[in-house]
Amino acid sequence: MGPDPVEPTPPRLPNYVAGAWRAVEGVEAIADVDPASGETLASVPLSGAAEVDAAVAAARGALPEWRALPPQRRARAVLTLREQLLARREELARLISVDMGKTLADAEAEVGRGLESVEAAAAIPHLLKGETLEGVGPGVDVESLRQPLGVVAAITPFNFPAMIPLWFLPYALACGNAFILKPSEADPRPAALISAAIHAVEEIPPGIFNLVHGGHDAVDGLLEHPGIDAISFVGQAKTARMVAERGAAAGKRVQALGGAKNSLVVMPDAELEQALPAIMGSAFGAAGQRCLAGSVCVVVGGAERRAELRAALVEAAAALRVGSGQDPRTDVCPLVSAAARERVVAAIGRARAEGAELLLDGRGDAGPAGTLLGPTIAATGDHESELAREELFGPLLALVEVDDLDAALAFVNGSRYGNAGAIFTRSGAAARQYRNQVEAGMLGVNIGVPAPVAWFPFSGWKDSIDGDLHANGTDAVDFYTRKKVVTTRW
Repeated sequence: MGPDPVEPTPPRLPNYVAGAWRAVEGVEAIADVDPASGETLASVPLSGAAEVDAAVAAARGALPEWRALPPQRRARAVLTLREQLLARREELARLISVDMGKTLADAEAEVGRGLESVEAAAAIPHLLKGETLEGVGPGVDVESLRQPLGVVAAITPFNFPAMIPLWFLPYALACGNAFILKPSEADPRPAALISAAIHAVEEIPPGIFNLVHGGHDAVDGLLEHPGIDAISFVGQAKTARMVAERGAAAGKRVQALGGAKNSLVVMPDAELEQALPAIMGSAFGAAGQRCLAGSVCVVVGGAERRAELRAALVEAAAALRVGSGQDPRTDVCPLVSAAARERVVAAIGRARAEGAELLLDGRGDAGPAGTLLGPTIAATGDHESELAREELFGPLLALVEVDDLDAALAFVNGSRYGNAGAIFTRSGAAARQYRNQVEAGMLGVNIGVPAPVAWFPFSGWKDSIDGDLHANGTDAVDFYTRKKVVTTRW
């Protein structure tokens, strides 16, 4: 085995191909930086077509043996992977916190969610079962069955560097596929540690899982390679559409999860003691760098209620502590990079110039790495503004005020996104109308972050996904298998 990909000194990260760590030479590398301190943690090679080709060749070579294994044996391998990940759970959470920046508590929750996907995929012998229909004609029976796609790849984002790879790889492997992971170049070390956990699973043959570090060239290589049968992607909506279009044009199956602009509807009867902490966690947890972040608060009610909510939101947000994710007192972590902070700060400036009222301004000390941004709340009367409609991916909460639930639903459904949303109310009738009429795939009732557990699909709508099948749940099994129908006469 080659160098440890997660050693504490700043190493040049190797790829993991055909069961071995492989140094990547002759390509440009970029720095993996701790968002809190600005310290360089690693050098990340920007792999290209040659490195992708090596991973595909390894995957193709290992595939026949793996897909021929009984599904219960693949399930046991996934369970062994769970044990290896559990043994590394604290280290993985620490790496997430240092590499991406989020608080340690948030990172620990991320690892827990990833482990749920591994556990769900271990049920694969049941999930792979087909169907039969006897006697469709004289002596004729029909059966359907599922078979693996082949070699599949995942391109994953910076904001969940462990959980999102674990949305894909356990299902893909359990279904009998070979897998290539291209993690975000911004924080790839958690993916390297996951690779080390897979390396320790003797039941998974070399080549069935491969890790390729890189940026645009690696993505291009994956999209263009004829030896890859499917692509899973999570990232910005614009990039998701590109991945979907190019992947489909190359004959690949694609699930491309895109952006979001999630609204939290606060009804006049909402219990603020319950709603406020949920809104704070949704809007400002992970510095707003979540595709389930509640980035718009839709306040329903008259002038008195609006004034009450404004004051309560500002007071709660102003009390949140901004700082390093390694500090247990931190509520709002750094953004992933100084450039990410600059993008959000620019959006705040544009919103103010366009007439938004800045109720709480988190701009100020950016910290040692230029990545800190405090909770910011801006009220807008322009319901079609960038502030109200576009994903800005930072600790920035837009405040929109409407008279009733019908107006709230009209605003929410006017978004091109449909990832998630929530309503805060004590009224069953209001909750029922909301869940029936809102155009989003993941909903919360008195819950700020309506993240489904792994046994259900991550079911965004509209521009929040390009493709028919979502991550996790039975959708994952449908995505990573092909159906075959056999008609038999004896």
